[in-house]
Amino acid sequence: MYLKLEDKKAFISGSTAGIGFAIAKRFLVEGATVIINGRSQEGIDKAIADLKAETGSDKVTGIAADFSKVEEVDNLLKALPEVDILINNAGIFEPKAFVDIPDEDWFRFFEMNVMSGIRLSRQYFPKMLAKNWGRIIFISSESGVFIPDEMIHYGMTKTAQLAVARGLAELTKGTNVTVNSILPGPTKSKGVGKFIEDMSDSSGKSVQKVEEEFFQDMRPTSLIQRFAAVEEVADTVVYYSSPLASATNGAAIRVEGGLVKSII
Repeated sequence: MYLKLEDKKAFISGSTAGIGFAIAKRFLVEGATVIINGRSQEGIDKAIADLKAETGSDKVTGIAADFSKVEEVDNLLKALPEVDILINNAGIFEPKAFVDIPDEDWFRFFEMNVMSGIRLSRQYFPKMLAKNWGRIIFISSESGVFIPDEMIHYGMTKTAQLAVARGLAELTKGTNVTVNSILPGPTKSKGVGKFIEDMSDSSGKSVQKVEEEFFQDMRPTSLIQRFAAVEEVADTVVYYSSPLASATNGAAIRVEGGLVKSII
């Protein structure tokens, strides 16, 4: 499918690995100009080299910024004053019992997962409206509607992203700007892979067995009963970032393998 992205510039926060990297790769394959982001220049340089090698495209650059540090975000915004497509992907997660989550963790998760997208959107959204074209996508999660009891603080931030995205979409009436959320389910990103490996090491069970038990015990409503590949999420994100998805706005688009048991 031809997605008409050759003349578009896309910025993806948190994109040196995992879902963000896969999104960047897919944009490059479609001919877009891509700016990736990570916390260190070293990580960005490696990701750029990998992306160029894997796609054959040299239309990729990167900007280092830690989204927990406002001054670094301000520097990023100065370096990149305008984009056509914004993918708010930066975020953190951590399984922890509710009673063990201190106030500091609640604020830290909100700062990283919610405020990162708010600060970027506040910069780019008005400019998209002014030129009457743009795409903003928040990478939320099925955890935003199916709150996991092992990381309630993470689920809270993903619900907040849905609210912000829908609120921004309300401000786009009559324009060619859209704001949507993508809700991946359990996805085999770098962070999740390490989580499963750690569970394997601590339990003495194989990685395959841990994955099977994860879906049997913790995500039994999943219809695919497996982790999604990062590429499966990226394909959805890039389509909804394209001109072809012009009639989809204010939506929460699920890529969660049927885990959430609702029709809408």
